[in-house]
Amino acid sequence: MRIKDVTATLWTWDDIPPTRYTKTIASAGNRSTQMALVRIVTDDGADGYSFLGSALGSAENDAAALIARFKPMLVGEDALARERIWQTMMRRTRGQMLRVVGAIDVALWDLAGRAAGVPVHRLIGSYRNSVPAYASSAVLPSPAAYAEEALRHKEAGWSAYKIHPPAQPDEDIAICTAVRKAVGDDFRVMLDSTWSYNYPQALKVGRAVQELGFYWYEDPLPEDDIYNYVKLKQNLSIPIMATELPSAGPTSYAPWVLSSATDFLRGDVAVKGGLTSCLKTAHLAEAFHMNYEVHHGGNSLNNVANLHLLMAIPNCEYFEVLLPDGAQKHGLVEDIEVDSDGLVHAFNEPGLGAKIDFEMIEAKKTAVLS
Repeated sequence: MRIKDVTATLWTWDDIPPTRYTKTIASAGNRSTQMALVRIVTDDGADGYSFLGSALGSAENDAAALIARFKPMLVGEDALARERIWQTMMRRTRGQMLRVVGAIDVALWDLAGRAAGVPVHRLIGSYRNSVPAYASSAVLPSPAAYAEEALRHKEAGWSAYKIHPPAQPDEDIAICTAVRKAVGDDFRVMLDSTWSYNYPQALKVGRAVQELGFYWYEDPLPEDDIYNYVKLKQNLSIPIMATELPSAGPTSYAPWVLSSATDFLRGDVAVKGGLTSCLKTAHLAEAFHMNYEVHHGGNSLNNVANLHLLMAIPNCEYFEVLLPDGAQKHGLVEDIEVDSDGLVHAFNEPGLGAKIDFEMIEAKKTAVLS
């Protein structure tokens, strides 16, 4: 089963609602972006798919790089030799362009599952059939808006709610206080400060959310500030979550583990280089009795890949659902949905098992790169 061809079909995603998740990353008004459908085909007709792009980042440059730089590495290779292909891509790119590496790796897992007639989580080794989900906010205009959104999700049966604040320490504390008051003490809430504070600010906010009984405190400091993460962890009892960034492979986690700088490891198939990469890190975390909490994947098909990962590992507690849906769900006929018990369920059709909206992609197609 040798790889015969690799293509990337670009299409336009229109009318994306305005969103902001960090102090610096935002969209301005309704907007459009370019998405890409990656297809890998073998000499015996087997194929696999993945998506490139997101509401906050066009796939145009990544798709061009995939065809120009990565396709020559792939054609003629054994499509089932995912580990060798992944190692080759990481070595030749020195761990750069991980969104492209991830898209290729996800498509190869999809291809293998479809060829074998089993879902990807079966190929990895299934552990469960469902997992709790948490709602993950955008930056909202006021403490009251966060409180209302959190309460709405609690009443709908969701398991937890995570705040992306405007990253102003006093304002962030006020938001966290309002949310806790709205949902009560029996509902899990988390804070993701998106790498925004210096150490004194991080300690101040951390002490506040610790007192409020938050479940974890995510990315308060810059992603490379291991020294101050160690200090912060020594001075707080609330669990610290770091390592979502930088975009890097599994070996980048070693100093965090050896320095005891975080309580959780973090990643997803886009920023860490695919399912192969994430599995390595999940197993590393398990060896140290740590959770590997999987981050939102940036697009619908990446999130399906993330979900297969969660179904195959024991050490991830939650599936992240980034809000609002209109800026996250696109390109599938049926996307992941949270049920009335706050759970998301495994996709059990072969491969990724997601129904791609080929008709919409064809109607919105702008180019086919090959």
